[in-house]
Amino acid sequence: MISDITNELEEGLALAPQFDKRGGLLPVAVQETATGQLLMLASVNKEALSKTLATKMATFWSTSRNALWTKGETSGDYLSIDKILIDCDQDALVYQVTLVGNGVCHTYSKEGNHRKACFYREIDLEENKLAFIKDMQ
Repeated sequence: MISDITNELEEGLALAPQFDKRGGLLPVAVQETATGQLLMLASVNKEALSKTLATKMATFWSTSRNALWTKGETSGDYLSIDKILIDCDQDALVYQVTLVGNGVCHTYSKEGNHRKACFYREIDLEENKLAFIKDMQ
C-alpha cells in the first residue's frame, strides 16, 4: 500500500523538492525550449532554486566553486527560464530555457566562440572513442 506521504509527493500539487535525499543538491538537465537540445547538466540547492524561481533566470550551485552561480553573470550568456519540470519523486529537474546570448559551455569552438551546449561529442560505439558531433565542433 502506498503511504499518504508518497502519494502526495508523487500525485499531489505541492512543490516539495527532496533536497535531503541527495545531500542538499538536485540534478538539473537544461534544455533549449525551441529545439529540445540538451545544453548542460548542473545542480541546484534550495537557495539556487529559490533564486531561479524569483528571477526566472537559471541559477545553480557550483560544486567546483562551492558557490551560488547565475549562468551569464560573467559571460553574458544567460538562460531565461520558460518552464521547470520536476520528476515523480521531486528529486530531479529539467529547466526548459531560452538562450540569451551565444551558448552555455565554458569551452570554445574552433572559431573561438563559446559552444552552445556542453554536449558536443559522442562516443563512437564501434571504436569506443570520442568523436565530435557534426556542426558542434
